[in-house]
Amino acid sequence: VQLVESGGGLVQAGASLRLSCAASGSIFSINVMGWYRQAPGNQRELVARITRGGTTTYADSVKGRFTISRDNAKNTVYLQMNSLKPADTAVYYCNVEVDSSGNFRFSTYWGQGTQVTVSS
Repeated sequence: VQLVESGGGLVQAGASLRLSCAASGSIFSINVMGWYRQAPGNQRELVARITRGGTTTYADSVKGRFTISRDNAKNTVYLQMNSLKPADTAVYYCNVEVDSSGNFRFSTYWGQGTQVTVSS
C-alpha cells in the first residue's frame, strides 16, 4: 500500500490550504483515515480522523477551522485547513487503516509527510 500526499506549502496566517492523501496498492477496504502532524521538538499528534461511515474527530486546537473528508471511491482523504495560524506549522502525515484481503485484518500505513509552514 502506498500513500501519496500533496497540498502542503508556505502561507501567511489566515490563509487556507487543502491537503490530499491518495492510497493505492493492495486495498480491499479502508477503515479509519486520518491526519497527524509533528512540529520540531514535539511528538506527533492527531489532527483529525474520519471513519468509513463519515464520523469525524478533531483535535481541540483545530476545531472550527479544519475539515476532514474522504472519497471512498478514490481511496483519498482530504484536510481543508482554514484560518491557519503559525502554531499550525508542522509536517502533516496521513494515516490509514487498510484491509488488504477482505479478512477484516487492518494494517496501518503512513504517508511520507508534507510540510505546512504558516508565517505571521
